[in-house]
Amino acid sequence: MNKRNDVEVIINGKQYNMGGYESEEYLQKVASYLNAKYADFKRQDSYTKLEPDAKNVLMQINLADDYFKAKRGKEEAAAELEEKSREIADLRRELITLQTKIETAELEEEALREENLELQKKLIRLETELEEGKKRS
Repeated sequence: MNKRNDVEVIINGKQYNMGGYESEEYLQKVASYLNAKYADFKRQDSYTKLEPDAKNVLMQINLADDYFKAKRGKEEAAAELEEKSREIADLRRELITLQTKIETAELEEEALREENLELQKKLIRLETELEEGKKRS
């Protein structure tokens, strides 16, 4: 099991102690993400005029929005991966079928070559017999 990490971070200009079983780098990354969100909001005049409670609710709504969009993106990626996996499986089955057909065709070709060779030999024998028959007559 991972050890618990405690790290001091600054979020929206205030210092906090964050703790968790994730790495310190990860906890700093979370704080950095929140700071970026706050910075985006502070650039909007309408945000600066809101009451503190409304600012917090707006932040929570935006974080929830980010979460659900990321979750939907993950689900879409998983569905796409599943579809691609099915396509690959279908292509593999098709490849095996085509390889089997090729092998069958190659065997048939070899059999036809052998049959052709035998027929050519028979033709030569018959032509030879015909020539000999003409010479005797």
